[in-house]
Amino acid sequence: MSRRIGSLLVSVSGLSGTTYPVGTRVAIQGTGGSVDGFVDGDWLPLAWWEFADVAPEDTAR
Repeated sequence: MSRRIGSLLVSVSGLSGTTYPVGTRVAIQGTGGSVDGFVDGDWLPLAWWEFADVAPEDTAR
């Protein structure tokens, strides 16, 4: 399954206990109502409403 880039719409806590703020870029894996998100190796279990996909041309930011 391919990964894509997303941006958090709400603050989310990762498995490490770190809370990532709105706007944090995350690597997204999976589809459906819940997906796996990753920030520097930290796993974030995400619901569909917690992130938005980032257009490929916006990933250079």
